[in-house]
Amino acid sequence: MSAEHLRVIAIVYTSALLPLLFIPLLTRRGVFPTWVPKVYGAAFLACALGWELWFTYGWLAGESVEVRRAAALNDAIPMHLNWALNSLADAGSICLLATWVVWLAFGRTGQVLREWHWAAFALFMFLFLSQNILVEMFLYHDQLAEGKPLSWAPLVPTGPWLNPTLFEFNGRTITFQGQVAWLLMGPLYYAGLTRYLSREAPLSSKQN
Repeated sequence: MSAEHLRVIAIVYTSALLPLLFIPLLTRRGVFPTWVPKVYGAAFLACALGWELWFTYGWLAGESVEVRRAAALNDAIPMHLNWALNSLADAGSICLLATWVVWLAFGRTGQVLREWHWAAFALFMFLFLSQNILVEMFLYHDQLAEGKPLSWAPLVPTGPWLNPTLFEFNGRTITFQGQVAWLLMGPLYYAGLTRYLSREAPLSSKQN
């Protein structure tokens, strides 16, 4: 097993399991508001059903992750765990971390999470897409390379049929299909977050 494989394995498990451990613990201790685990769970389901299950199993016009990556990674991250680990990381290390960054960037006021603000939305999109590009370039570049088609998915409706290469970096390709999920997840997540918090955790409830 190469050093690069070890790095991928460490990042996948750490980014997936640390939020799973600390979000319930810190919520029980009152560090996080009570809405955080609910948003975490909803984001997990959205990512799993939206694309991670489809990308893992290659259900429609794609290859399964077992075909697209090295045998060492298949041994360390079994296919039937792959979608769950990726979805946990998407929900915790990406969606909730981005929510925290937006909250900090706009003066630590909960209002920006309860009412649509275009500047906050732009920051969400920047965070979502930039992390995804970094993942495609430096973490999953082998299994997302050209010639390794990803499945159609509900949040990737263009599938592998409309998938131009957007740019290349150091011999690694960034494709359109690889970005579509987060292009759609961005507005869905922020719209869902503001709608849920405005109803279930208004500022008057002191759930900031």
